[in-house]
This record gives sequence, structure tokens and C-alpha cells, in this order.
Amino acid sequence: MSAEDLEKYETEMELKLYREYRDVVGLFKYVIETERRFYLTNDYEMQVHSVQGEVFFEVSMADAWVWDMYRPARFVKQVRVLTFKDVNIEELNKSDLDLPGT
Repeated sequence: MSAEDLEKYETEMELKLYREYRDVVGLFKYVIETERRFYLTNDYEMQVHSVQGEVFFEVSMADAWVWDMYRPARFVKQVRVLTFKDVNIEELNKSDLDLPGT
């Protein structure tokens, strides 16, 4: 497989992922972004832990969708994320869901 073929494949996968996101985003209430992944969910719990002066976050989600083009199934029943990095949680406004081209 050439570099050009690989780039074309990744571009097609990203487009497919965007289309799937566009189709499912209206089903969810929250967007949760970590340093590694982007999630859609209706239910989450976040806890802040401090151990020996180190602070980390634990985010648990139920029935989530994960933005990851390499996963064969993006809907997951339970997700637990532990991270020392920032966690961004936003509540979606239904008016924000009007994506261009829909």
C-alpha cells in the first residue's frame, strides 16, 4: 500500500466517521473531551482524585459514542477514563446541533 493509498483510506474513514457523528449527535446530551478521545453521552460522573500531591480525573460514562475511526464499534456500554490531563465537558444545546449541509 502506497502512502497515497493510505492517505486516501484515512480521508475516507474520517468522512465516514463525521457522517456517523452527524447522524448520532442529536441522541446525546453531553460532549466529553479528553486528551485522547472525544465522547458523546447522556450520563457521566466525574471524580477528582489526589494521591501524594498528584491530581487526576476519573470520568465514567454509560451508553456512550466514541470518536475513533479505528474502532469497529463506536457505541460502548461503559467507559471509564483516568487522566492527569484536562477534561472538557459541555452540555449540548439542541440549537447547536444544526450542522451545515443538513
